[in-house]
Amino acid sequence: MAMGGGKEDDGPMMEMNMTPLIDVLLVLLIMFIITIPIQTHAVKVDLPVNSKNPPQNPIDPEKNKISIDASGTVAWNGSPVDEVTLRQYLDQTAGMNPEPELHFQPDPQARYEVVDRTLAVVKRSSITKLGFIGNEQYRNDF
Repeated sequence: MAMGGGKEDDGPMMEMNMTPLIDVLLVLLIMFIITIPIQTHAVKVDLPVNSKNPPQNPIDPEKNKISIDASGTVAWNGSPVDEVTLRQYLDQTAGMNPEPELHFQPDPQARYEVVDRTLAVVKRSSITKLGFIGNEQYRNDF
């Protein structure tokens, strides 16, 4: 029993075999895709470079100070910082060997909420050398 689906299996095939033609076309298509240069849409811009003041590292390798003034501004070694920047500085100091001391000095008139939030940031950064300085300003001499 023959598997051909035609009238007679003895005669020559009159249809063209498309498989080699499709294979050759696919190979040519892949070769064209590979040889096309990659389109880059880059814009060349010469940005200014500040050569007068090189960036300074705000982290002292021996001791750093976090202070909070009466208005609630948190400062790292005297310069104001936000919580994200403070956390980055704390993470950098936690990774230093030996770890520098961290001095914490809130103003007596600073809101407790700001002091508590700052201490929470310090705690989350896993600092081990923390000291409270200026506690004598909280004494009430009656």
